[in-house]
Amino acid sequence: MSKIFSFGFWNTIAGVILRNRTLILILIAGITIFLGTQWKNMRFSYTEANLLPDHHEVNQEYQKFLNQFGEEGNVLLIATNDPTLFTPEKFNAWNRLAEKLDSFPEVDYTIGIGKLKKLQKFTNPSRFELVDLVKEERVNQQQASNYKKVLFDSLPFYEGLVYSKNSNTVQTAVYIKKDIVNSKRRKIFILDVIQPLLQDFEKKNDIELHVSGMPYIRTLNSQNIIDEIGLFVGGALLVTSLIFFFFFRSFRATLISMFTVIIGVMWSFGFLGLMHYEITVLTAIIPPLIIVIGIPNCIFLINKYQQEIKNHGNKAKSLQRVITKVGNATLMTNVTTASGFATFIITESTLLKEFGIVASINILAIFVLSLLIIPIIYSYMPRPNEKHLRHLGKTWIEGFVDWIQQTVKNRRITIYICAVVFLAVSIIGIYQIKVSGSLLEDMPKDAEFFKDIEFFENEFDGIMPLEILINTNRKKGVLKLSTLKKMQRLEDLILDAPELSQPVSVVNLVKYSKQAYYNGNPKYYQLPTSQERNFIFPYLKSLSDGTSDQLNAYVDSTGQFARMTVFMKDVGTEEMERIEANLWPKIHEIFPKDRYEVTMTGKALVFQKGTNYLVKNLVMSLTLAIVLIAIFMAWMFRSFRMIIISLVPNLLPLLITAGMMGFLGIPIKPSTILVFSIAFGISVDDTIHFLAKYRQELKANNWKIKKSVYPALRETTVSMFYTSIVLFFGFSVFMISSFGGTKALGGLVSATLLFAMLSNLLLLPSLLLSLEKNIANKKTLKEPHLQILSDDEDLEEEKE
Repeated sequence: MSKIFSFGFWNTIAGVILRNRTLILILIAGITIFLGTQWKNMRFSYTEANLLPDHHEVNQEYQKFLNQFGEEGNVLLIATNDPTLFTPEKFNAWNRLAEKLDSFPEVDYTIGIGKLKKLQKFTNPSRFELVDLVKEERVNQQQASNYKKVLFDSLPFYEGLVYSKNSNTVQTAVYIKKDIVNSKRRKIFILDVIQPLLQDFEKKNDIELHVSGMPYIRTLNSQNIIDEIGLFVGGALLVTSLIFFFFFRSFRATLISMFTVIIGVMWSFGFLGLMHYEITVLTAIIPPLIIVIGIPNCIFLINKYQQEIKNHGNKAKSLQRVITKVGNATLMTNVTTASGFATFIITESTLLKEFGIVASINILAIFVLSLLIIPIIYSYMPRPNEKHLRHLGKTWIEGFVDWIQQTVKNRRITIYICAVVFLAVSIIGIYQIKVSGSLLEDMPKDAEFFKDIEFFENEFDGIMPLEILINTNRKKGVLKLSTLKKMQRLEDLILDAPELSQPVSVVNLVKYSKQAYYNGNPKYYQLPTSQERNFIFPYLKSLSDGTSDQLNAYVDSTGQFARMTVFMKDVGTEEMERIEANLWPKIHEIFPKDRYEVTMTGKALVFQKGTNYLVKNLVMSLTLAIVLIAIFMAWMFRSFRMIIISLVPNLLPLLITAGMMGFLGIPIKPSTILVFSIAFGISVDDTIHFLAKYRQELKANNWKIKKSVYPALRETTVSMFYTSIVLFFGFSVFMISSFGGTKALGGLVSATLLFAMLSNLLLLPSLLLSLEKNIANKKTLKEPHLQILSDDEDLEEEKE
């Protein structure tokens, strides 16, 4: 009954499509135009993706910090270690650059040599004042040399902020206004204003600049993502069209397929805009992904049409059969592929949820487009001639088919031994996999801005802010000498960690105050004693100059909360966990939990915690993908044993890929987490095609398994090979990315699909042959709920 319903249903669908060709094309054009109008709503991500759900404790702590002190990643850093900087011409030019930067409305303030304030003691009345370090508009050689000496020898307060003693590096810190730091204005300011200004400065003054800071990195990183979308789409179209033409040797078939997937790409951008989703490093790969997944649909449909034409020459009958016979099979394979992506929807990570929603919708959309556009276009065109059908008789692949069949027939023990060896080696590799939650891990290593990141790590011990929030639980508790001493002890602990920079906090200002009280003598740059406090703190109260706002940002208005900013190097998740494990017991010893609340936060740390969260969800999403597809197989074949047999050749490639990641040092991170669910959802398609044809052969051959496996194998090998090659090279396009994660994603998915093809062609039929007595019977293989293939013809490529 299900068979008749299935055949009748698709017969009806075919009739509707072919009788309403013009209306359907108008409808597709209308939807495409509508989705095209939604492109204007596409937004590019201007900050790092938040991998954690909003209610997660780590996110709540970060939000609490933002409520107290605002956005922390708003510093743009410009540095140079030019040995001739302290000559009059270059020194004056460097100071003019800082003044120019400070004049832009997007800039809050700058800290640089020319704008440095020196804390100075005055009497009558007793007070501290911030006075200009550099008083002259233009300095001579003696003055420039003097300022260099004062800066490096007498102002320890500015070490790490303005200079590094490592190689006499000097930097200007540009604090961008917090209300634009996560907006499009930041991108325009940095790309259209800052970059041209700095490039012009380098040329005119012969000074090599190094630029970094989170606003700069975010901007260039997001621009790279935008640039690569076009690269991916173009690359995927080129590669898949070349492979398609190689298989079919027909410009007409190739152009029709390209037209279909281009419409699919336009829809994918439209859905992103319609849902107002940001384009991130993940959603950016959806348009080329649609090309890679859409082309196999075109291969099945066009190949079937040409086979029908060659068999009987009736165009109308051929188009009817294409929809009736191929529609069911391609629907099932697209549903299983979409299921692999849809598993990300259950995660509470907005990044993965949006990716899963858009990817699964568009995979089903490209199926509908393929099923509608290809038969309709061919219905308006003349019948294919002999030139278009010549590829159906090619014999170059026969050698591969024969090798597969002979290997399954004569070397099953070898296949099992190889599978067990691969499994054992892979398990060893899996234990070597590391987790990486670094914000910088995936960034293009050969980009100029990444080289600058390495420069700042060497000179200033990192550029990624790590924030420590200290709640004293009482007003003005921060400025108590006992609290300041505790903070000093914490700073000493942090300095012991080579991955972390020298902290910046109110402690620095209080130490500088003591130095100023003793007339600027740098040996007094330390916290005051209890007795000295009584003399020095009255001076501090008078420090009300507006230019000190950047220093007051480290204590809130009530004096209850203190902020300590540390910059950290590009360390992985495991390294950061080790640092935290070492710090926290000592922090709680310094700041007892019953009196203080101390939290460690910052965007970089939140990203690392998010990676751990995603890794935990990886098992859940992959398990769900396996369960969903197992349920689908159970509904389709109504056999528990067939479910187990079908899962084995699809799980083994995943384990092999995981083992490769361990041996090759590719860490688990947000981008590579996608590999397993994507590859599993796609690779199971081959299993469905083979088992459906195998079951059909069983019934035709009176449940004789050997007479069924080999014909099924011969007839499905070619289509598996074609689609696997398209997918392999299609996903390989992602390896041209400059982002490490995208590159790894492309390589790993390509490798997994290649392993899956061989596993489905060698291991799956071998298992069926070895277990024939247990599965080749009507009791085990009941009448399926869903008839994928008709009894009289298969849907795969037929060889003449």
